[in-house]
Amino acid sequence: MVRALIHVPKQPRRGDVIEIRALIEHPMETGYRAGSDGQLLAHDLIRWFNCSLDSGNGKELVFSAQLFPAIAANPYLAFHLRANKEGTLHFSWEGDHGFRHTETAPLRVV
Repeated sequence: MVRALIHVPKQPRRGDVIEIRALIEHPMETGYRAGSDGQLLAHDLIRWFNCSLDSGNGKELVFSAQLFPAIAANPYLAFHLRANKEGTLHFSWEGDHGFRHTETAPLRVV
């Protein structure tokens, strides 16, 4: 089971610049380390992270990142967003071996 932690400010004011934080549990194995049996462990990486805002007029990409083998296990990402519209934030992680995980969080603007 994959666990993701997301933090979105509860009720930012319209126009405020807010920090969005997302963390996902994932081993992020590079494929360069040997296991206890001496064999190389298979690579298992998250390759892409995207966040989009659905404000009722379709989804608008607000942040995207391509991740590489140097990223640590359980990748943590933080980015800033100007809270001009409210809606639903959609977070998605995609990786090796068909890994795909999505989460949503409301963005309420006052």
